[in-house]
Amino acid sequence: MKECKCGGKSGEIRTDLSELEPILTKYRNIPGSLITVLQQTQGIYGYLPQEAIVAISKALKIKIAKIMGVITFYAQFRLNPIGKHLIMVCQGTACHVNGSEKVAEALAEELSIQPGETTPDKMFTLENVACLGCCSMAPVMMIQSQGNNEVYGPLTPKSARKVIRDIQAAERGEAE
Repeated sequence: MKECKCGGKSGEIRTDLSELEPILTKYRNIPGSLITVLQQTQGIYGYLPQEAIVAISKALKIKIAKIMGVITFYAQFRLNPIGKHLIMVCQGTACHVNGSEKVAEALAEELSIQPGETTPDKMFTLENVACLGCCSMAPVMMIQSQGNNEVYGPLTPKSARKVIRDIQAAERGEAE
């Protein structure tokens, strides 16, 4: 995440907007570029910081309310930082009938968070998603880590917990 301590209130963390400037310059006069700008902004920060949204509003001359409407309409956009490992548990029909709800509950218990939340150490974010398109492996989850996507399935609550424990062990440098 691109943040720096600069100005403002004592100890306040402010978002470094320097990497955003070339994007705003490129799309400033291109109608219909809001979604592209939001995608590229999220690519820089991992989410859409409020300060970036304000900068986008000014550069594209679009009201913040309209930008927020777009952000909240599309599931791809995030207003809060996510963990190093984004866990997406499929809740599509095939996964649902094969026990994805129990898998999601086991993961929430294992991580001590609910879907939509991030662990306090910023290691994991848990999300339920509509469909991952891996129906033949149902139930499945996808874990996105540093741009790589790994699909796991068919899962049981026990096997899903093991995946998380293996990732935690690897993060600690322990053998799997």
